[in-house]
Amino acid sequence: MKFLDLAKVYIRSGGGGGGCISFRREKFIEYGGPDGGDGGDGGDVVAEAVDGLNTLIDFRYQQHFFAKNGQPGQGSQRTGRDGPDVVLRVPVGTEILDEDEETVIADLTEVGQRVVLARGGNGGFGNLHFKTSTNQAPRRANPGQPGVERTLWLRLKLIADAGLLGLPNAGKSTFLAATSNARPKIADYPFTTLHPNLGVVGVDNAEFVIADIPGLIEGAHEGRGLGDMFLGHVERCAVLLHLVDGTSETVAEDYRTIIGELEAYGGELADKPRVTALNKIDALSDEEREERVAELTEALGHAPMLMSGVSREGVTDVLRAVRARSPKTVCVASGPRMARRRTHRGVPDGDGADDQQRRRARFGKRAARGDQDWLGASGGPGWGGAARGLANGPGRRCRHAEGTGHGRDPRLIRLHRAGARGSGFGLRRACTGAKPSRRGGRSDPVGTRL
Repeated sequence: MKFLDLAKVYIRSGGGGGGCISFRREKFIEYGGPDGGDGGDGGDVVAEAVDGLNTLIDFRYQQHFFAKNGQPGQGSQRTGRDGPDVVLRVPVGTEILDEDEETVIADLTEVGQRVVLARGGNGGFGNLHFKTSTNQAPRRANPGQPGVERTLWLRLKLIADAGLLGLPNAGKSTFLAATSNARPKIADYPFTTLHPNLGVVGVDNAEFVIADIPGLIEGAHEGRGLGDMFLGHVERCAVLLHLVDGTSETVAEDYRTIIGELEAYGGELADKPRVTALNKIDALSDEEREERVAELTEALGHAPMLMSGVSREGVTDVLRAVRARSPKTVCVASGPRMARRRTHRGVPDGDGADDQQRRRARFGKRAARGDQDWLGASGGPGWGGAARGLANGPGRRCRHAEGTGHGRDPRLIRLHRAGARGSGFGLRRACTGAKPSRRGGRSDPVGTRL
C-alpha cells in the first residue's frame, strides 16, 4: 500500500427539493384547499475518522464527492425524500484544511469523530405552508436551497507515542527494524526513507508506537526536502528520539541542526521531551567513541545515550528511556494485545474453571454425568469415537458411536463410516429400532444438535 499524506478533494452538498403547488380534487368537496407538500433536504458531506486506515491513498483515485439532492414535494401533503449523506472515511489524525491550505476546518484525532463539511440545502415550502385565513388558496411555493460547493485539502499527521528524528542516514530505519516487525527500506545512501513508517515496539511488558520519518536537512522548516510535511508527522508524538550518527565528523553540528529546525518549525515541537542517543557506536573504536561522546556532551549539556541498531547494543536502555517519558504505553498483560482465551458459553477453558463445569457448558448435563454412550470413546461428540456420518441429518451426530453402541455389528460400522446423508432414518432405525410416528414425524431423536 502506498503512503499518501496530502490529498485535494472537491465536495458539494445536495440541494433541497422544491415545494409543490397542489389542491384537493376530491368529488363532492366544493372548496378543496391546498395540499402541496414540502421538498426534502439535500444530503450533507461528512468526514468521519475510522480505524484501520493510515494513508490517504484512496483519495488519489476519487477526488469528487457530491451528495444527492432532495426530492420535491408532492400533492396530498407528501414531503419529498431527503437526499442521502456522503461520508468521507479518513484515518485518525487527519486535518481538514480550506482551499488556502492554512485555515484548519477540523482536526479528527479520535475514532468515530465526525464533522459536517458541507450542509445540504433545506427543502422548499409547499403551498400548504402559505395558507392563511385571508389567503386560503395560495398559488406559490418556495424552491429548495442550493447546495454548498467547496475545495478542501486533507492532510494526515500520524499519531504515535514516539517519533524518530535525525539527519539522513542516521540509522533511524535500522533502529525501527531492529526493535519492531516493521520492515522499512535500508540502504547506505541518504534519503532511503521517502515516507513515514510506523512500528510497534515492546520493552518490559509494555508496547508503544514509534514513527520513523525521512531524514531532515537544514531548512526543513521552510519546506526544503519536504521537511515541513515530515515534521508534521511527529507533532502529535509524546516524546522524540533524536539519533545522531556516530560516524560523522561533526556530531555536535549535526545535533544543533536538528534542534534549530525544531525551534524554527514552531508550535510545541521544540518543547517536547527528547531522548538523544549516539548511534552506530559499533563502527567506532574506543578512542573515537570517547571523542564523539565528549563533543556531543558539550553541545547537549549532559551525556548522551549510546546505542547501535546493527549490533543492538544499548537498544533496550534507549527503549526504556523513551517508554519512561511516554504516557501512552500499553501494558501487554492487560492491554488489548493480551492473548485471548477460548471460551465455551462464557466458561473459560483454563485456570479457575472446574472440569465438570466446563464439560457441562460444552456438552450439557449428560456430559457432566459422564455418559460415555453419548460422549463416545474420545470424550466428546465427533471426537474420534463419534460417527463421522450425519446419521440424523446435517448438523446432527448419532450417539451410537463406533465402538460404543453397536461395535460388534460390522454392517452398522460400515454404514457409519459411509457418512449417510439425508434424513438418516433408515440408519437410525437399524441402530435403535426406532419406528416412525403416525403423525408423519419421527420418534424420539437419538442425536443431539450442537
